[in-house]
Amino acid sequence: MKKLSFVLAAAGLMSLAACNKTETPVANAADNAADAMENTADNLEAAADNAINESSEAVLENAADNAHAAADNMAEAADNASK
Repeated sequence: MKKLSFVLAAAGLMSLAACNKTETPVANAADNAADAMENTADNLEAAADNAINESSEAVLENAADNAHAAADNMAEAADNASK
């Protein structure tokens, strides 16, 4: 019984430690922007899959790659803003 209560107490403390990490409004906005950019990139990839010809597909894939790179940059900025 003591082991179980110890495990439950540890789990509770870990939960509290995870909740203590608060993001600044700037970091939160950057996270949201990165998520939106990832969604845009996913939509561009889907459009590339449905493209009629290879040149259209290539243009859409390049745009998707650029959007993924931008999303990565925004996520990195969010991480830096929350430090």
